[in-house]
Amino acid sequence: MKKSLLLLFSLILSTGALFAQNAITGIVKGANGITIPNATVKIRGTNISAIADVNGAFTIDAKQQPPFYIQISSVGYKPQDFQILKFQDTPIELVLIEDTQLDEIVVTSRRRSEVLQDVPIPITVIGGQAAENAGAFNVNRLKELVPSVQLYASNARNTTLNIRGLGSTFGLTNDGIDPGVGFYVDGVYHARPAATSTDFLDIEQIEVIRGPQGTLFGKNTTAGAFNITTTKPTQTPTAKVEMSVGNYNFIQAKTSVSGGVAKNLAAKISISGTQRDGTIYNTREERRYSGQNNLGFKGQLYFTPSDKLKILLSGDVSVQHPAGYPLVIAGVTTTERSAYRQYARIVSDLGYQQPKIDPFSREINTNTPWRHNQSIGGISLNVDYKIGNGTLTSTTAWRFWNWDPTNDRDFSELAALTKSQGNSRHDQYSQEIRYAGNITEKLSGVIGVFVLGQNLQGLGQTEEVGKDQWRFVQTGNTGTQALYSTPGLLDGFGIKTNSTIKSLSAAVFGQVDWEVIEHLHVLPGLRFTYDKKDVDYDRNTYGGLQTTDAALLALKAAVYSNQQFNTSTENNNLSGNITLSYRPNPKLNLYGTFSTAYKPVGVNVGGLPTTANGQADLTLAVVKPEYVEHYELGVKTKPFKGAILNVTAFNTDIKDYQTNVQSPQLGVNRGYLANAEKVKVKGLEIDGTYQLERFLTLNAALAYLDGKYVKFTNAPLPLEETGHTELVNGVATQVAFKDASGGRLPGISKWNVSGGAEFSTPGNLATKPGRYFIAGDASYRSTYSSNPTPSSVLNVQGYSLLNARLGFKSDKFSVFVWSRNLTNKNYYEQLQAAAGNSGLYAGVLGDPRTYGATFRYSF
Repeated sequence: MKKSLLLLFSLILSTGALFAQNAITGIVKGANGITIPNATVKIRGTNISAIADVNGAFTIDAKQQPPFYIQISSVGYKPQDFQILKFQDTPIELVLIEDTQLDEIVVTSRRRSEVLQDVPIPITVIGGQAAENAGAFNVNRLKELVPSVQLYASNARNTTLNIRGLGSTFGLTNDGIDPGVGFYVDGVYHARPAATSTDFLDIEQIEVIRGPQGTLFGKNTTAGAFNITTTKPTQTPTAKVEMSVGNYNFIQAKTSVSGGVAKNLAAKISISGTQRDGTIYNTREERRYSGQNNLGFKGQLYFTPSDKLKILLSGDVSVQHPAGYPLVIAGVTTTERSAYRQYARIVSDLGYQQPKIDPFSREINTNTPWRHNQSIGGISLNVDYKIGNGTLTSTTAWRFWNWDPTNDRDFSELAALTKSQGNSRHDQYSQEIRYAGNITEKLSGVIGVFVLGQNLQGLGQTEEVGKDQWRFVQTGNTGTQALYSTPGLLDGFGIKTNSTIKSLSAAVFGQVDWEVIEHLHVLPGLRFTYDKKDVDYDRNTYGGLQTTDAALLALKAAVYSNQQFNTSTENNNLSGNITLSYRPNPKLNLYGTFSTAYKPVGVNVGGLPTTANGQADLTLAVVKPEYVEHYELGVKTKPFKGAILNVTAFNTDIKDYQTNVQSPQLGVNRGYLANAEKVKVKGLEIDGTYQLERFLTLNAALAYLDGKYVKFTNAPLPLEETGHTELVNGVATQVAFKDASGGRLPGISKWNVSGGAEFSTPGNLATKPGRYFIAGDASYRSTYSSNPTPSSVLNVQGYSLLNARLGFKSDKFSVFVWSRNLTNKNYYEQLQAAAGNSGLYAGVLGDPRTYGATFRYSF
């Protein structure tokens, strides 16, 4: 018995000694040497964890022998892993870096990791968490945070994404033009502007790069680029869930799960869903529009067999089935047409009440359902292989876009332009290979090749008019024009269009950074681009009164006619840039840049104006490329601890600016592309941030933009001047175009301001340590033109928006309440003339006040 007790006692002692040897003691500190209280300490790959005390001290039982990793995390600091190679008797000291050290933000805009303030390029960086906290769950909402960004969308397809007022045509989208703002996610170029409408999934960082960047990125970026990176899968099992609820029955849920599935192979699955009732009510259908119904999925496999090789396979798909995004009637103006052709007279003659001009009642009365369904996604393979002091990267991708819309283009209860349905299917294939890194101690750079193939199909795209359209196209009630009132002549009359654009873009690009003498860097870059586009356009009429009467057929043909054409065009371009950068110390970076850039040749697939004999004007089928000359001076500074102040001045001249114009001919109501001879945009940008320890963070940015047509002699008439006549050879002749030289470019506010502040203080929620915070973001933009040609009525008045949030955050979870457009400001995002230019115009409304709560938890 005594022997047994002695044996048991010895076993207990040895077990206790074993456990004692597995215990780790330590202290968590910040980079400034101050201890961090209440940090979470976890043994990686297990559920074993502990919480540091108020002095940063902790003890944790690993229950295993070294080597292994411990993870340290605390709100406001970057989570970090530390390897334990052996147990020791003295406490270990672990140092965390603050997550909000603004002067240490790392970017990849030059295709390698660099500190933001060292890069001689104007860049705004928004962390994924910061974007989510501000309610920016897609690109559209980022425009409130970055003054130089303009994004206008009446729906996902008709999206204009510009930087400094340049990039894409303003208004209805024409598929035959390339965007001038590059949009990249994990190195993959997204060709369709609809990509900006999808919800963010696991965003790590968003870099908004301003100015031409063709020597750094695969696709032409004449105005700038969005460079978005997502978080990669981890071997350590992690998960994150997020739930938001709000008014208008808003609900958004996100989840992400990551972990190792085999040696050196990690996987991640992310899902996002957003649902919200509409903010615009259709009194005729008794249903709401302008809501949200989004579902997104992303899966990744990350293979890291060695320190030199990393392979990332990604697949994503986003499906959006909102109720649709209607425009509301914003007003009616008098045109220069005869009294017989004014909108009020037309509506009265048809026996309707005059339209209700009360846009911010958020009510419509349209008789065609609105639908804007889309699916977008793709697969990509990214391979990084370290060679010498650099990395060789291959990015291979396929992406698709399906678009299924229905619009009521007369914006009213009238059966006039009853249906506009631009169904599209897009496929793109891209391959980029580049090498970036340090060549010598004084020389670094990037060189690459890029190929992009696209196939964009218009599938049975429909424009259809109804029983009331005859009165809109009738110019008088005598002669043959009186025959427009023939019963059923235009009822259900329309066109179906099938078109294909096959395009190929290939480029070789490179840029080096050479420190010629100490602190002085010279950065030359060069790019050669080849573009080819093949177009097949086939439009056929259908419906209406079936007749053989030549006079009636001529009247129908004046509304819609058949059009068929094929065209092929190609172009090549050599462009480049040179930058001088002087960095005498870590607090100052002075730089100047001159660059040339190029946007490819465009093609028209939205219907062409007709010549005097009724045939398509093929001289307008191809649109000349844009040529850009850009000058920029900038300074990046760290004036004192915790502060950053950057200033940029620039001037951009564009020859043969590609613009979207609206013809008074109904058959081209989608508008078509044309060239303005020359435009100029110049401006000044100032942005700054300040961080006081962890308690206060401030940011502010200002952009002054002045964009004008230097020469645009064949601009379309603004709405109020439709029907304008001039003496031509002594005869009063109606004209459709005017000289808009000196007029301002659409979509550009002269003054754009944004700013934000966050104040936080340490505290506990129940037993969980963390920080309570209150934060707000404000933005202002001055009046801007909403028409290709300056108009007295199609101007969006300036407006201010305020967003706010209040809550608690820790390293594992956060909970907060929020409101967007807190003051419930009524404002337009866009105004546009109704097809046919009879005097009616409609607007895209900004969201009213929304509010709700968000809960986020990670483990």
